[in-house]
Amino acid sequence: MGVVVDLARRMPLPRMVQVEQYFDRTAIKDIDGSVRNALSGPGILDRVRPGMSIAVTAGSRGISNIADILRTIVRVLKEKGAEPFVIPAMGSHGGATAQGQTEVLASLGITEQSLSCPVCSSMDVKQIGVTFDGRPVQIDAFAARADGIVVVNRVKAHTSFTGPVESGLMKMMAIGLAKQAGAEVCHQEGYAKIADNIRKYGNAILENANILFGTAIIENAFDDTCGIYAVEPDDFEETETRLLKQSKKLMPRILFSDIDVLVVDRMGKNISGLGMDPHITGCFASPYASGPKRPDKLVVLDLTDETHGNANGIGVADVTTRRLFEKFDPEATYPNALTATLTSAVRVPLVMDNQRLAIQTGIKTAAGFEKEKIRLVRIRDTLSLSRIWISEAILEDARNTPGVKVIGNPEPFVFDKEGNLF
Repeated sequence: MGVVVDLARRMPLPRMVQVEQYFDRTAIKDIDGSVRNALSGPGILDRVRPGMSIAVTAGSRGISNIADILRTIVRVLKEKGAEPFVIPAMGSHGGATAQGQTEVLASLGITEQSLSCPVCSSMDVKQIGVTFDGRPVQIDAFAARADGIVVVNRVKAHTSFTGPVESGLMKMMAIGLAKQAGAEVCHQEGYAKIADNIRKYGNAILENANILFGTAIIENAFDDTCGIYAVEPDDFEETETRLLKQSKKLMPRILFSDIDVLVVDRMGKNISGLGMDPHITGCFASPYASGPKRPDKLVVLDLTDETHGNANGIGVADVTTRRLFEKFDPEATYPNALTATLTSAVRVPLVMDNQRLAIQTGIKTAAGFEKEKIRLVRIRDTLSLSRIWISEAILEDARNTPGVKVIGNPEPFVFDKEGNLF
């Protein structure tokens, strides 16, 4: 037994209690009808003509119902006589390769078979103009050759910066539609200027490309679709600013403060752009974003299969496991960091042999002497905040916190013979 294991294994593990957190569950039940209703709004389809080739953007985020939303948009465009096709619009994701981006879409259920239209993937870009200060503006080559473009994205808080527009239609154009080459340009000045650059490049694309309309999506605290909005190009920025405020109010959160150790069972790009949403964890990779208070230590235990080895965001953690580390694929992870210039997001934390030791290491390195009173919270991932686990030290807070119900009794952690959680 090595000295590292010996030091960590001495730490006592608290008993844990399951609690339920309550958030607004209002959601759209009829996705097809809601999309059609949005697209029937005044002026939305006025620029669609029979025979037009129309590129429809599809990103890499795990947006609820995204395949269904895209399928309905494609059907409506076909009903108008157009010839739609889908393009990956995800900057450098998917390992910054055409095949990798096609595979990312397929993992989200976005395929030629499911959409009944072509999926055209390429990393080639074409310059379509310049920004007001003379910077080149590039977009996907397939989109540039199309007669029109439809921009589709969820509006949500960004993981690494705060601004009037963050993750939404403007970012989908400035970074997603621009592929790796354009995304790199947009990020090159760093996150201090990323909010301004998204608006600058997004507006330049609106001026130089035939953007027909946008479809903005917002989700509730359970990541269910609760709003679908069709937006005319002239209204992109104003509408997105309003929807971002609405989206932030709907976000879930951990309803406890002063957390010593936060344990996250799994992370991945299908969960958040940073693997774990920092607006939940409080652990940001950039100083240009703000949110809840950071726990003293963050422990992450595993990587999702859907992230395909992309461990972007691992750098915000303090401790991880060998299981996660062995799934870490630099070829899938580093292109994102190199393009975004956010190297802190991919640094490697302490790597422990199993999940038990990782949690014990988080406890050992957390500030304070009274480890038996550790304030520890465990979540499955940052998309799953309805039922979470808290240590006994937080139990009294839970009984007195609005929106929280204690639903279990104190129980010890249960590990298998390898030291991993069941």
